[in-house]
Amino acid sequence: MQLYNTKTRKKEEFIPSHPGKVGMYACGITAYDLSHIGHARSAVVFDVLARYLRHKGLEVTFVRNFTDVDDKIIARANREGRTSEEIASTYIDAFHEDMDRLNVKRADIEPRATAYIPEMIALTQKLVEQGHAYVTPSGDVYFRVRSFPLYGKLSGRDVDDLRSGARVAPGEEKEDPLDFALWKAAKPGEPFWDSPWGKGRPGWHIECSAMSEKNLPLPLDIHGGGQDLIFPHHENEIAQSEAALGKELANYWVHNGFVQINSEKMSKSLGNFKTIRDILEQRQPETLRFFLLGKHYRSPVDFSFEGMDEAERGLRRVYECFLEAELARARSSWKPGELPEELVREYETLKQAFLDSMEDDCNTASAIGHIFACVRLINRILEDKKLRQLEGTKKLLDDFALSAAAWADILGVFGSDPETFLRELRNVRAARMGLDTARVEELLAQRAEARKQKDFARADAARDAILALGVEVRDTPTGPVWDIA
Repeated sequence: MQLYNTKTRKKEEFIPSHPGKVGMYACGITAYDLSHIGHARSAVVFDVLARYLRHKGLEVTFVRNFTDVDDKIIARANREGRTSEEIASTYIDAFHEDMDRLNVKRADIEPRATAYIPEMIALTQKLVEQGHAYVTPSGDVYFRVRSFPLYGKLSGRDVDDLRSGARVAPGEEKEDPLDFALWKAAKPGEPFWDSPWGKGRPGWHIECSAMSEKNLPLPLDIHGGGQDLIFPHHENEIAQSEAALGKELANYWVHNGFVQINSEKMSKSLGNFKTIRDILEQRQPETLRFFLLGKHYRSPVDFSFEGMDEAERGLRRVYECFLEAELARARSSWKPGELPEELVREYETLKQAFLDSMEDDCNTASAIGHIFACVRLINRILEDKKLRQLEGTKKLLDDFALSAAAWADILGVFGSDPETFLRELRNVRAARMGLDTARVEELLAQRAEARKQKDFARADAARDAILALGVEVRDTPTGPVWDIA
């Protein structure tokens, strides 16, 4: 498998440090508010990567942390008259609820920063003893960026360029404006812990260094997160971890692209901030997940409800094919005969192309394209009355069902019962349109009764009334099925 390594800026063959085992760490949320679509994208990206590695037979230990002490958490707690712990727990629970709806599997280990304060203090103390960090008179502890010659190796930034124009803010006790906090002295109204430097709390960057080292052997096989974390967060993680421990922090650095809203940066000040819950009020969770997988994980995603509508139509096409294939497989008798060799060969090529795309830097966009091509092939076969009845078709449809299960396992979409999914999708779309579904069902019942009594004029009138509502009816072996035209 090839993975793009941010550190080397190229795709590389993924080779775990320990054969058959993968240690993967991804930076999680700072728990002070509801999760937004950017969080959803990162979570889905690393969920799929873990799923695919496991599909390949690798034993994956996936760690995703929660930052549960931070300036924003403290500010919200003070504003609402609650504790930081209460705020963090509220939004960690909300994150889990949102991820469950998006079919994002829980990480194997989900450490909270406040449970690792002793490890953070020990790592900071080691850096102080080594001369990589210093204690200020106020009790803050800073990392000496210039003490680590490889600073900038992940982001490609030059220390001298960063130094140009940088200033130490009034009241700060830094030796150098590039230095960053490992430990912050306590301020009134903040949570604190005892340390060799007085009461305080950890800086953001030291949290992930301590939690990753405690839960996984170093070097990590994969360290991931959003592109916005490359600098300074991941750069600082590398500096403090490698300076203290004398070993590589991670072999492969994987970062997902940004999410924009209608071609603009998502921002509360612009009024285009989209939480996951905002979106799921109007669309199904599987549609959002499918939408996010429709772009390569390193590419930017431009969120819009028009794009979600397109994803919804794509899901509908796939599930309709699944349903047709299920109905065809339910036949009680089949005629002897094999499918034409070129059709079987085309099907096998598309199955392999899906896996080839996943092997090529987890390219879900390309992989989904091959699924659509496979769906078109299955539809062609099922629409041919002669081919539809052959035993060779049944063999292919049986294999198609297995492939669909594998796709669902890897991508986390396509795993619903087709009939249930299509019914729920229809109801969601009807609600958006303000369609009276009870009226549709009433007209369908009238049509069915009229056809039973061979009153075709009344049946046609009921059908016309249904069409006038923007609804189409399809008669299937199991009865009429309606959907929004």
